[in-house]
Amino acid sequence: MKLGQWAKQQGISYQTAWRWFKAGTLPIPVIQSQTGTIIVQPKPDIKVTSSNVWIYARVSSPNKRDDLERQAQRCIEFCSKSGWPVIKVVKEIASGMNDSRPKLLKLLSENPTRLVVEHKDRLTRFGFRYFEELLPKVNCELVVINRDFVEKDDLLKDLAAIVTSFCCRLYGLRRGQNKARKIKEELK
Repeated sequence: MKLGQWAKQQGISYQTAWRWFKAGTLPIPVIQSQTGTIIVQPKPDIKVTSSNVWIYARVSSPNKRDDLERQAQRCIEFCSKSGWPVIKVVKEIASGMNDSRPKLLKLLSENPTRLVVEHKDRLTRFGFRYFEELLPKVNCELVVINRDFVEKDDLLKDLAAIVTSFCCRLYGLRRGQNKARKIKEELK
């Protein structure tokens, strides 16, 4: 469907939808054809009630706590402009590579019908496509405010995160092996 048709369905003006497209803040995926026509990507039918909108904000370290608050506030403002009442804002300080973040896991177990994040890397550093594919299957719409946002040194940061993660696992294994060896020696 064309952007103008989508805007009319949403009850907003075409100019507003165009501004959102230019800013990269449209809450839906779109493509621009070679002729310049903006096409709204069809999404699976999701029965969304606006009464179950959750926001997830995350930073990787405690010294970025101020950014966490600003991130959550920007998401709240986006939801307010979209007319979505927010049920809960979940803020977490954890690595995006950590796959056992307790607050995210609890949020997902609450079965939100719409989950709003500012950038896709706030949800996860890797495997975002899994969230994008699986959440609609459990009737949860994933809304990424700045979908096309890419940090300047994103690849370098991802590489550093992978190396750090593997180093932590390796050193953790060594520490555990050393403790076990010491205990065995003491028992002899």
